[in-house]
Amino acid sequence: MKKLAFLLLLACGHSLKAQNPVDLSGFKKNGATVTVNKQLITVNWPAGASGTGRMILNLDGAQPLFSSIRLTRANASTEVAANLDPVFILRTGKRTLSPSSGGWDVFFDKVPTRPYTTELVQFDKRSAGVSSEGTRTVIRIGELKTALFRGSLEITLYNGSPLFNIAAVVSTTKDSTAILYDAGLVSKKGNWKNISWADVKDEMQYAAPAQQTPSTDLEVKYRTIIGENENGSLALFPAPHQYFYPLDEAFNLKFTWYGNNYLDLVPDFGIGIRQDPIGDKRYVPWFNAPPGTMQRLNYFCLISAGKAAGALDEVKKFTNNDSYAPLPGYKTMASHFHNEFISSVVLAGKPVPEKPEFVDVLKKAGLDIVKLAEFHGPGHPKGPDTPRLKELHALFEQTRRLSDTGFLLLPGEEANNFYGGHWLAFFPKPVYWVMSRKADVPFITETAEYGKVYHVGDKHEMLKLLELEKGLAWVAHARTKASTGYPDKYRHEDFFKSDTYMGAAWKAIPADLSWQTLSKRVLHLMDDMANWGLKKHVIAEADIFTITHQNEMYAHLNVNYLQMDKLPDYDDGWQPVLDAIRNGKFFVSTGEVLIPSFNINGKGAGETLKLPASGKATVTMQLSWTFPLGFAEIISGDGDRVYRQRINLSQTQAFGKQTFRWPVNLAGRKWVRVEVWDIAANGAFTQMIWL
Repeated sequence: MKKLAFLLLLACGHSLKAQNPVDLSGFKKNGATVTVNKQLITVNWPAGASGTGRMILNLDGAQPLFSSIRLTRANASTEVAANLDPVFILRTGKRTLSPSSGGWDVFFDKVPTRPYTTELVQFDKRSAGVSSEGTRTVIRIGELKTALFRGSLEITLYNGSPLFNIAAVVSTTKDSTAILYDAGLVSKKGNWKNISWADVKDEMQYAAPAQQTPSTDLEVKYRTIIGENENGSLALFPAPHQYFYPLDEAFNLKFTWYGNNYLDLVPDFGIGIRQDPIGDKRYVPWFNAPPGTMQRLNYFCLISAGKAAGALDEVKKFTNNDSYAPLPGYKTMASHFHNEFISSVVLAGKPVPEKPEFVDVLKKAGLDIVKLAEFHGPGHPKGPDTPRLKELHALFEQTRRLSDTGFLLLPGEEANNFYGGHWLAFFPKPVYWVMSRKADVPFITETAEYGKVYHVGDKHEMLKLLELEKGLAWVAHARTKASTGYPDKYRHEDFFKSDTYMGAAWKAIPADLSWQTLSKRVLHLMDDMANWGLKKHVIAEADIFTITHQNEMYAHLNVNYLQMDKLPDYDDGWQPVLDAIRNGKFFVSTGEVLIPSFNINGKGAGETLKLPASGKATVTMQLSWTFPLGFAEIISGDGDRVYRQRINLSQTQAFGKQTFRWPVNLAGRKWVRVEVWDIAANGAFTQMIWL
């Protein structure tokens, strides 16, 4: 009898040990439901028009984590996928950090030229918890680890959409670390009738997989790979901008994969996303992973009861088909493209196409205005006069020819002379100028062929030219690349204080997956310039060389929404474009979050608000978005400190439009602006309101 009791007690102990505890203390009613039955966690969430999503998770270490992924509609339940495991591959390299290269803001780094490791992230399902964050439900499971990183798995479900996110949230104590990750879903059993994707020509492709199909890297459009079966489809895709570490080229480096034995590390069949560790083989900085930061290695899944093409159509809605949606009262403008069409085609003796590919790419991206940055390497910016003026003439003729009533292609250059660091020059009409002047050459000359020509010899003459021609200048890739240390080094110079110096340009350099935003480098500079007492603005910049349909353009693009009702005609000049920029009448967006209107106590961006004595004000902001929003942040300064007031937007669902009103106390402040970011680190930000 005692022996029997002992055996029962032993069996009971083993049973309790096998049943991993599930902490539900953080779960509140939000429309989703959670039940736990031994090793199974079942979560149901409202998935909008798709019905109800259901996910059954198995905590048994010998079984796949995703026991079943289903959609239920009209009391009919459809299993879209079953018996899947998440998989993560982490590459860990060494960052080169020094003040001269920008520290953690470095771009000129070549991580893959130094030793690095490639590891399969190990997963132990020893514990789990479920919590609510507004309309989101978060399941945290077990322990993830590599040689240097530790963390846990997070699965986030979004009410109102058949969308969920899978993330390895990991941290290291090692300094100077740079990382990349690949990820996906794998299965020991056949799940998919077809693997599907859109190729770079935007045509659907299908492959019938076998369990032993060797892994294949795919060049796709929309960054999406889809598993399809008789019951439905599961689309897998990364955050559209955050996943792509900064490069000078937007080459399509085969960012998805499918098949068996991926990288000789994943023995099962899978579909997933990937990064090419050697990038464009130039400067390849990877992602920053400072010690103690929680790096979020994540991807999204969208489940559909339909075929793969329909599932992809649903994914494409999150990025407006990889284009910038039109907004009444605004025109979209992108800047800083080194396509070098003039040097490499027009003046190289090659046939000049009537409709160049790069123009078609930019138009299809929903861009109304594009400012080029030609002659960045090729060309003769400092003369001699004959080739320099011929180059400018060709630039003006081609931009005029390629502009029309719905598209302005505007000349521009990254000047990089006189001021220090790299900077862009932008004039409201064609201007002939040479970036050097000999002692016996006047500042202004008149020529029979080109009319007025400027020869600029120093920073004082550069400022004079910008004043005479009503031009603008701004620092390119501030505080990184060849502008490391700028504009800080010349903040007291007359040319920087001048109204002709607009401010700085923003691009997502560096990349850090612990942030809920994209790069903070220029956003911090924006605040610094305001605290310096200068009324400056920040525009978006692409800083891309090659522009083709094959490229992954959208991931590397961003845009300025200028407050303009119509485009000016090229031949009349484009002063209204410069006026909108000069006056701060625009907002910056990655495309997924838009700001149709914004004011504080009735004053808009670029304007000056007189506060009441109490300092109390109301931020009124109309937003539209695709991915559910994460948060808004009201940022202000007093000339010394920067203050941040965060507004949690976790109650929002996908594809919304709403006017928000937030009270704020701005007593003692001199300026204020607002940022808004979604769950995929896409965002938008306003320009300053001066107080």
